Amino acid sequence: MIELSHVSKYFGNFKAVDDISFSIPTGQIVGLLGTNGAGKTTTMRMITGFWGTTSGTIKIDDEDINSDIVKAKSKIGYMPESSPLYGDMIVEDYLKYLCQIHSQKAHEKIPVLCETCGLKEVMHKNISDLSRGYKQRVGLAHALINDPEILILDEPTSGLDPNQIEDVRNLIKEIGKTRTVIISTHILQEVESICDRVIIISAGKIVADSPTTELRESFGEKIAVDLILEGCTFTEAKKVFSAFDEIESVTKREGDFKLPSKKAIGIRIHVNGNYEIRPELFKIIVKNKWTLYEMTNVKNSLENIFHILTQKEE
Repeated sequence: MIELSHVSKYFGNFKAVDDISFSIPTGQIVGLLGTNGAGKTTTMRMITGFWGTTSGTIKIDDEDINSDIVKAKSKIGYMPESSPLYGDMIVEDYLKYLCQIHSQKAHEKIPVLCETCGLKEVMHKNISDLSRGYKQRVGLAHALINDPEILILDEPTSGLDPNQIEDVRNLIKEIGKTRTVIISTHILQEVESICDRVIIISAGKIVADSPTTELRESFGEKIAVDLILEGCTFTEAKKVFSAFDEIESVTKREGDFKLPSKKAIGIRIHVNGNYEIRPELFKIIVKNKWTLYEMTNVKNSLENIFHILTQKEE
């Protein structure tokens, strides 16, 4: 179990993490989300013991990690986005090497890792010859070498094809049944697919901490409308749209979409409740003589909620 209590972290005068508290029990998979610079990576590095806290405490199994940092680190397995693997070694030799430096019995540990991570077919292949998906599996085996209670994964499916993504997600779900797992990812669909719970950090503070399904339900039937406009700046459009009570917020549109010209902009209108706002939006656009290329209703998704919670004043 991990427990953070009133944890803050300063770098000079900059407060990267601001008085955050949460606990994660064994057997729970948690998605840690945040925009760039939100404090997500800093939080993960403090949990691993790589950085100390400025104030507050971090406990693993009710023990402050600062009381015995070596013991605390022995309970944590960490897989970075790009696992530092030795490409010129075959998988089996690499795992033997890891067992040696972690004082593990190779003849006992390797068969378990091979089965857990699905490495049987590639044990005698050079790591450099493996697909990205199998390299991630080897990276997971590395993180699990000392049978850690806590597993921290940074962008675990980055760069994988759809089949590899599905395989790795299923693997993480299985591993998470007996461990505390923290996943840092920018793929919100991944959080919905894998995680029992989501913690969202913005500007160093926790802005949401909830079971994944309950987080969506807590926002009720709120919807959003995506627009592509020309003839205005984002700041101008935001000022006009924000004047209406039915509109909760206006953010820049993100994700996969194509602008028809260099002057066009993408906007997302977040609506209070399930109010049908499109007729009013159309009238506003006509009144301001803007060009409308697209107007689309967006279902209440984790992505939509994430943008609402982490939006910053433009």
